Amino acid sequence: MQHQSTLANKSSWIGNAISKIEADYQRSADTHLIFLELPGFPDIDFYFKDESTHPSGSLKHRLARSLFLYAICNGWVHEGTTVVEASSGSTAVSEAYFAKLLGLPFVAVMPKSTSPDKIQAIEFYGGSCYFVDHPAEVYEVSRRIAQESDGHFMDQFTYAERATDWRGNNNIAESIFRQMKYENHPVPKWIVTGAGTGGTSATLGRYVRYEQHATQICVVDPENSVFYEFWKNNDPELCSEHGSRVEGIGRPRVEPSFVRTVVDHMIRVPDAGSFAAMLTLTSLLNKRVGGSTGTNFWGVLELAKQMKANGESGSIVTLICDSGERYMNTYYNPEWLEENGFSEDVASQQAMI
Repeated sequence: MQHQSTLANKSSWIGNAISKIEADYQRSADTHLIFLELPGFPDIDFYFKDESTHPSGSLKHRLARSLFLYAICNGWVHEGTTVVEASSGSTAVSEAYFAKLLGLPFVAVMPKSTSPDKIQAIEFYGGSCYFVDHPAEVYEVSRRIAQESDGHFMDQFTYAERATDWRGNNNIAESIFRQMKYENHPVPKWIVTGAGTGGTSATLGRYVRYEQHATQICVVDPENSVFYEFWKNNDPELCSEHGSRVEGIGRPRVEPSFVRTVVDHMIRVPDAGSFAAMLTLTSLLNKRVGGSTGTNFWGVLELAKQMKANGESGSIVTLICDSGERYMNTYYNPEWLEENGFSEDVASQQAMI
């Protein structure tokens, strides 16, 4: 009888947890698709899917929801489970949000260089932060903390590409194509995204093939990330001594969730270019965007230049990954740019955009 009671309690908690996550989903309206005209490209339409409007403030809200549902339905997370994640910021913020929703302890393992604004956001949702000196340490430290706490290491870098239903179910790809339906060029020539886990590019790439769209997927990669070289050379052992300075994208090692075969094109973006494009787009939209959105915009402009040179018309869609408000102490801070040697390069790159 006690065994049956335990099973019933566990089943009841799982049902309540899934209902809470689904209720949060129903409360969250789909994110906006912002149209932008650029005079230099009269035959090309630009769209920005604003993922910063999710309740936890970023694109990673979708991933965190999927990871929690995946872990709960697999029996890895249950009542009282300490959830641990290796994250440079936005995923941790979103997972802290869902952990609080479910009444679960949450620990984020991250590099010391993570922006103070993201740390504050994680703590706002009741999460705690554990800092490491080198970005490559986050994996083993996360596993150790999960083991010592009898918890669960969510491991976004392994499970991102499989936790999301890429065939539909209102994933980001389906949402984009539904919102583009009545536009001048409803099937985008390109969709541009960065890669942190690789989950978003995998979802987009699989979906466009499944639906037989002509859209191509371009992944933009910042400095100190190995994804670009992996895409070119297919060497899974690649490693970088330094972590990406554009939070949320770029990795010092090849992550299991990055599926190179669904990516049609990649562009390497200099960090100064990411920050310059971020500032330019902020001015164009009258809305502060984050550094990874700047990386996206740099790639968008590169593709638009190619399309113009080839006499092509069409549309390009990319993502506003999170709000620039999270980076007021870093990318938007002239002192930070100066201390990190970016001031002159950002100014010159911005003048060229």
